[in-house]
Amino acid sequence: MSQSGAGRIAGWMVAVVWAATLVLVYFELGWFAAQAIEGQDRSLIARGPLWLGAVGFVVAFLVTVVWARGLWRSEEAQASGRKLGRRRFLVGAATGLGGIVASGGAVVAHLRGWMMVTGPALAPETPVVAASPRPEWQGARVREYRRLGRTGFEVSDISLGSGRIKGEAGEKVARQAIERGINYFDTAPDYSESGSELALGRAIKGHRDKMFLATKFCTPHGNLPAGTSVQDYMAAVEGSLERLQTDYVDLIHIHACDSLERLLDPNVHEAFDRLKQQGKARFIGFSSHTPNLEQVANTALEDGRFDVMMLAYHHGAWPLLGDIVDRADAADVGVVAMKTLKGAKHRGLLESRDEADAYTQAAFKWVLGNPGVACLVISFREPSNLDEYLYASGKRLRSGDQAVLQKYDRLIAGTHCFQHCGVCLDACPENVPIDDVLRHRMYFEDYGDEKEAMRLYSKLERKADVCLECSAPCIGACPFGISIQERTSGAHQLLTLA
Repeated sequence: MSQSGAGRIAGWMVAVVWAATLVLVYFELGWFAAQAIEGQDRSLIARGPLWLGAVGFVVAFLVTVVWARGLWRSEEAQASGRKLGRRRFLVGAATGLGGIVASGGAVVAHLRGWMMVTGPALAPETPVVAASPRPEWQGARVREYRRLGRTGFEVSDISLGSGRIKGEAGEKVARQAIERGINYFDTAPDYSESGSELALGRAIKGHRDKMFLATKFCTPHGNLPAGTSVQDYMAAVEGSLERLQTDYVDLIHIHACDSLERLLDPNVHEAFDRLKQQGKARFIGFSSHTPNLEQVANTALEDGRFDVMMLAYHHGAWPLLGDIVDRADAADVGVVAMKTLKGAKHRGLLESRDEADAYTQAAFKWVLGNPGVACLVISFREPSNLDEYLYASGKRLRSGDQAVLQKYDRLIAGTHCFQHCGVCLDACPENVPIDDVLRHRMYFEDYGDEKEAMRLYSKLERKADVCLECSAPCIGACPFGISIQERTSGAHQLLTLA
């Protein structure tokens, strides 16, 4: 490459600029994306890293354009004819395109933990109601209560998660849960945009003294970031108290915690201390189903201030999680398990209806087989869920249950789209939002939300009908082995209104 000519940008300069940009994009844009994925209230996320990463990317792209134009106009190219100039310009264009792809890869790399570990557990766990409920399930009740660490409260081993509860129907489910012996309710302001807290507030009237009520430090729009003022933390909890129609909550979690900064934020701990002194809160905990779960949990145990931890916990979960639960038990820190169904894809994957139903109970029994787990929370949607879920209460894992869990793991391979990934998207010439298409298919097949899945799919600008006759350049693009064309084509057939 000729380097003659004053002011010309050299190739090594372009390489250095892109290297610096990739570092900037990884740490700044990647950080911003991680905060959004973690569930923070987006109006409260600092925009500085977003703009810094974006400016760095634009500068690198413009430098590449200037360099490519220099290649085209170089004296050597002019002397050798336009063919050489065109070839060198294409090299420059390819460099720019490579920089764009690499920048996207840098953001994805920052989120790798979410894709590899957390993605399968993020979706709401509300499987479709069993088609043929078994007679022996009818009237199932809580059969076992366990001590929730140093809180001293005896909680139902299977407890109510309320991420999908709202309105009169949610209130009815919650009231029936109380009648069946459930005494631990988990809620949050951002569950159903505060609809969960409103429904539970009505349901617990007359039963408050028998209930253990947990909510989160957040707003109806998402989590509160580290550095939130003490007053704003307290105001968020006071909003929850108003919606729950109670003078106090038993437990406040730092919600979906992925960072030590949020876990140890001095302001959140001062806010809790003040709320406790005022009699508005009794215990503090954190919830985590995030890539840094192990680090967050270990730090919380070392810190010593946390009374409860709510962790994503299922068969085949984080490799060191069993040890963390044991140490929490030794420290008298209560452990609540969530995301126990490992993606809740059993309705679509297990051919036998008996096996599909058995998976729910086998998964629950596996989690509760650890004596360090005080209870698990599972999202209830309909009264019939009470029969199916509570039938597992107090029961122990058997060899047949292990076989169902092993089969589930075999069948889930290559079918589950790990959310927050998007690695495959660049392979689609039609710009089909593959991840959204497969997510809506999951809602339809695995969660029983057929109408909602079809509604969401209908709103996509690009649908998967183009996949039916496509040459499938996406083959091999999924790092987890999903047959993309087969799954998206099938999704279109499932989700398209007649």
